[in-house]
Amino acid sequence: MLFDNLTLTTLPPEDEALRAPVRAFLAEYLAGVPPDRRARSWSGFDADFSRALGAQGWIGLTLPQSHGGAGRSLLARFVLVEELLRAGAPVAAHWFADRQSAPHILKFGTPAQADFYLPPICRGEVFFCIGMSEPGSGSDLASVRTRATKTASGWRLDGQKIWTTNAHRSHYMIALVRTSGDADSRHKGLSQVIVDLSLPGVTIRPIADLTGDAHFCEVFFDGVELAEDALIGNEGDGWLQVTSELAFERAGPERIYSSVVLLDAWLQHLRAQARPSATSLALAGRLLATTTVLRGLSMSVNSLLAQGQSPVVEAALVKDLGTTLEQFVPQAIADALGEDPDAQLSDDLLRTLTYVAQISPTYSLRGGTREVLRGMIARGLGLR
Repeated sequence: MLFDNLTLTTLPPEDEALRAPVRAFLAEYLAGVPPDRRARSWSGFDADFSRALGAQGWIGLTLPQSHGGAGRSLLARFVLVEELLRAGAPVAAHWFADRQSAPHILKFGTPAQADFYLPPICRGEVFFCIGMSEPGSGSDLASVRTRATKTASGWRLDGQKIWTTNAHRSHYMIALVRTSGDADSRHKGLSQVIVDLSLPGVTIRPIADLTGDAHFCEVFFDGVELAEDALIGNEGDGWLQVTSELAFERAGPERIYSSVVLLDAWLQHLRAQARPSATSLALAGRLLATTTVLRGLSMSVNSLLAQGQSPVVEAALVKDLGTTLEQFVPQAIADALGEDPDAQLSDDLLRTLTYVAQISPTYSLRGGTREVLRGMIARGLGLR
């Protein structure tokens, strides 16, 4: 049955040993950074930090040493990501390239593509964004209309992507495009291409959000000329490839820990009180227990990925349950603080709560909407 392959996973000692040096590095690098800034974490773009992390050998941790990586397991990367998010490190610059683009190129790309892209990714010098969503398509990836047309020298790219994170700061995009058929063809005729975002015909427009950040973008392609080797894998295999890629995107700790800096700030507030309320203590227990269970689930799915499996439905479950927790944290903490309106609250806690409360509605959108994921889970369970 579905989910029977999920078993309790423990971190190997050699992977757990990575935690101490990473924690020490982050404590020094992030000293004095307030929690409302650290709460941005994997939305926080800092190219200098990414290069510093690359110099430590902590980008491309799972990639072969021959391509600049460390040849470590996915569970070693799980430890690294936990520490980065717990500390609130600004990881956005290298995030997509490290998490999915580099492993994706290694798995489906040519040796020449791996030789060209992977070493600078590992050094924190080259950043990728992901071109999936399009206007009018929502999370229905199979309905994409952006088209790559074969030419004598390669491909001509026309169309539009939206909600593309950090496209305006990235060097390359892996785009899901249609190379044959039309939107009614659904899964057939889809392919993936690597787009150099500095090419003529590429226009990028950032989209500001309510918090004042502008990491989402619209990206327009108007007759962009791509070389023949821009294609990843085989023409027409785009759907197979993109579903494999999404398992990496949806299964990691970032689908659990987006609100963890706020949670830590609130727990610190409770520790400073002489007698925290019973309601607050019960909430703290609930949040920590739920986080522990979801961490175990995420570790199990990462273990399957490490074995070469593609647990698409299991990863969707992690993402759905994880983002539900992430959105519950600011709401529950705000309610708990509201029970004692006369309590003295630090400016750091209030600013952090304000930011996370504003941004948390997006948690269930990025990486696939809740409705789409629950549909996938229902199909996996044979319910639809």
